[in-house]
Amino acid sequence: MQLLLEEAEKLGNLEEAISQRKSRRAFKRTKLTKKQLSRLIWSAGKAPSAGATYPLELYVVIGAECVESIAAGVYHCVIGYSQLERHKKGDLREGLAIACLRQMFIADAPVAFVIAAEYERTTHSYGDRGIRYVHIEVGHVGQNIYLQCEAFGLATVAIGAFLDDKVAKVLSLPEAHKPIYIMPVGVGI
Repeated sequence: MQLLLEEAEKLGNLEEAISQRKSRRAFKRTKLTKKQLSRLIWSAGKAPSAGATYPLELYVVIGAECVESIAAGVYHCVIGYSQLERHKKGDLREGLAIACLRQMFIADAPVAFVIAAEYERTTHSYGDRGIRYVHIEVGHVGQNIYLQCEAFGLATVAIGAFLDDKVAKVLSLPEAHKPIYIMPVGVGI
């Protein structure tokens, strides 16, 4: 199943988003709009990439009745982050939270972004230094998601504390896609 995402519009004030940006770990049970999800994905896709190697893969874990017109499941962003392809059915937020060392607030967020890397795309060109470039790129993507959340009045937090193999298993990630960062997103309390 593929879903075409809505085109992003410019909105908000960058300086305001930067000054208001902070980590938030509490979420209301409020549904996100498809437009909000589309703009968050668009923002994630606008990060620079060393040598245009694009090692990052974005997965979106969506809960049941959590995003308008989109069923629960794990979705993979494809074609320049302009489409979502369902990767796995079902509401997997609780399993993801358990794999994140039982940080159960993740299960309360309607959506969680899982940023994974296929390191070989960058290390092929840059050797071991490519690992550093991949991690720098993840930071760019994370900051873009943070700032877009602020522009929408949404909450998020960057999570690096998780068991890689358990996250990969819960989401059925391809072996080459190594999870690096997880960002639950929703309306903050």
